[in-house]
Amino acid sequence: MARYADPGAVEWVESGGGPLIAIPEVVLPFWSGADGDDMSSDYDRACDVDGFIGLVPVGDTRALVLGDEPASTSYLPEHGTFVRWCAAESEDELLSGVPAALAAAVWEPEVQWNVPGPVVLFDAAWPGTASARTDHLRVALEPGRYGVRAAYVEPGPETWLGLVQLRRLTS
Repeated sequence: MARYADPGAVEWVESGGGPLIAIPEVVLPFWSGADGDDMSSDYDRACDVDGFIGLVPVGDTRALVLGDEPASTSYLPEHGTFVRWCAAESEDELLSGVPAALAAAVWEPEVQWNVPGPVVLFDAAWPGTASARTDHLRVALEPGRYGVRAAYVEPGPETWLGLVQLRRLTS
């Protein structure tokens, strides 16, 4: 079993300065990123999300925008949570604070997200068809409805992180 301190145990996705987006794989070709013929690009729509999270339409479903700041982000499946690295001396320090951060989090209002299957997290400026050529992370979500909530937590004096937790809803 990999430990967080092992090199390469956690993959991080970086942004060029804007939001990250988690798009269902089946609609990746419909995301044009910062390119586009319209007055407002898909990237502009992602940038318009106010707060930690938001949903934007893509094809016949919706994508999850991780807004607020362009923090390095990973997904920890054992917690069902995207972790956003805001400040920490090391990856190990940040990741070791996740359980305490989850316990202490004051969550923003939850949104519901219907997911048709696995999603890909990447910089919203990139077109979906080019996501494999940039930092990206495939998250193997089961199809269904999820409650998504976000929080900003400071589990230590020099450790700050954002949390975006996905909870599978049964009804």
